[in-house]
Amino acid sequence: MTDHSSSADGAGEGWPSQQPAQAGAAQPGAAQSAQPGGRTPAPYEAPAPPQLSAEAARSQVAAAWVRVAPQANTPPGQVAVPSLPPRAVRPPAESKKDQREQAKAERKAEYERKRAARKAEYESKKAARTSRKGGGTAPAPAASTGTTAATAGADRSAAQGAPAPAPAPAPARSGAKGPDARFDVPRPGGRLPSNGRSTHVALRATLLITTCVFALGSCGVTGLVIGRSSVSVKPAALAGEDLDRYRLTDFPVQSAAVFAEEYASLCMTYAPENTDKRRAALARYTSSGVDRDCGWNGKGKQQVKQASWDGTVEELPEYGKNGRYLNIQVTYMGGRTTTLSVPVYVKDLAGASGLRVVGNVGEMPLPLRDTAPALEKPEEVIDQELSAQLRDQVLAGYFKAWAASDTTALTRFTTPDATTAAVSGLAGALTAPVVQEVQALAPEGTETGKKPTYTQGQAVPARVTVVWGGGGGEDAKAEVALKRSYRVTVVNTAQGWFIKDIRGGVMDPAGGRADTPSAASPAATPASGASVPAAPSVPSGAPVPSGAASPGLPAPPKPAASQPAP
Repeated sequence: MTDHSSSADGAGEGWPSQQPAQAGAAQPGAAQSAQPGGRTPAPYEAPAPPQLSAEAARSQVAAAWVRVAPQANTPPGQVAVPSLPPRAVRPPAESKKDQREQAKAERKAEYERKRAARKAEYESKKAARTSRKGGGTAPAPAASTGTTAATAGADRSAAQGAPAPAPAPAPARSGAKGPDARFDVPRPGGRLPSNGRSTHVALRATLLITTCVFALGSCGVTGLVIGRSSVSVKPAALAGEDLDRYRLTDFPVQSAAVFAEEYASLCMTYAPENTDKRRAALARYTSSGVDRDCGWNGKGKQQVKQASWDGTVEELPEYGKNGRYLNIQVTYMGGRTTTLSVPVYVKDLAGASGLRVVGNVGEMPLPLRDTAPALEKPEEVIDQELSAQLRDQVLAGYFKAWAASDTTALTRFTTPDATTAAVSGLAGALTAPVVQEVQALAPEGTETGKKPTYTQGQAVPARVTVVWGGGGGEDAKAEVALKRSYRVTVVNTAQGWFIKDIRGGVMDPAGGRADTPSAASPAATPASGASVPAAPSVPSGAPVPSGAASPGLPAPPKPAASQPAP
């Protein structure tokens, strides 16, 4: 083996005598032994090796490699000294920009090479298909190209001492069959050799179309949602007949009714000593053309006990939806009751503001009365035995505790799920209850004369009449007896009968007239039974305003600055 660590001068063993290096190596020793005087020479100190250039060092290494290599039967003068591989020259430092440009150029060259190879392969296959269709044999340029590449690879392998790769087998025809038939396999990252490009393009087109459809659908849904949210949805309008049936209107009836009640109470209350005060109060409610004394001639006295709207509304045609006639029932301190029709105008329907009485009032008869029809109910069976048991053992003690609101005592007579009315009581408003009558209704289907049976937990309704004491009002010493009726629900339990609910009022099964003429209404007519009071009259000497409007045709409201709204 070659010893590259030894110097070129010390490798003189085995050299021929003709080598100048050997002679030069022995000259220093001979000079030392030939010193005069026969003295022992001083130890030889080798001179410092000369500084050789790079080319001289490479030449010495090459010479040493030739000396150690096995010698052939070639004269020394004809031995050829092999040349060393060229010295690797380190390229100068490149900037990052140059490196990127070089890498980009290499990628572009690689792309062009692959593109040319694919194009050559495509041309060869196209020629092969054309030759098969024509029945001839087509040249195979791809095969020759592959053979050339294989040969070049074999040469490079031989030069490097590696075995040459075996030649690739010739591709079989696409129409071959049998065990030797081959199929095309695309290389990694490539396309299928037959119909692969068209399939890939179709797949990409399908994905692109699907993505566009989804994007358009999402945009459409988003736009629809935003559009519907920005549009104000108006409620469905009702027809005129529905408005009349359910008495629906934009007119603020409740506010106008309270306004009309206050005006009617002021109008029908008068006394000579309060003329000026009454006139100023009425002016706050009326427009300028309305009678400022509300039809009073300044004589006599009258006081209203109560004024309330009876629920009657009539449209005021002159003002359309902003005006109504409202009927107010007025009860005087003497007991007489009458009805006043008051025309009211409302400026702001939504805010119920700007109210004015825009005409003179008119007195009308009371609503007509009629008889109540008899109740058409199946025949009821009263359980007399249960009624007596409830009156003596249950209801007597219950009403005493209920009158005083004794919660501790009420728990002995009520069920755990009793209603609030059954366990609250009257808090001492009435006292000394006496259960006068109890009618416990037997279950449906019970025959008359037979004893009914009750299951545990069954609820039974009962009608109860109670006579109360202590109802004298302000006169505590007066002995007043008040008869009241109740609807009581009792439940059958294992411990007996307990009360679950109580409600006031009991229906009259026979029915009858609602009222009859009495001394309280001497002016009542036999036909209607309603009082017909005389309308207030204006005295002949009283001045009538020039702008006064009749109730049938009220003048438009002209509020004065000195008449603020109430």
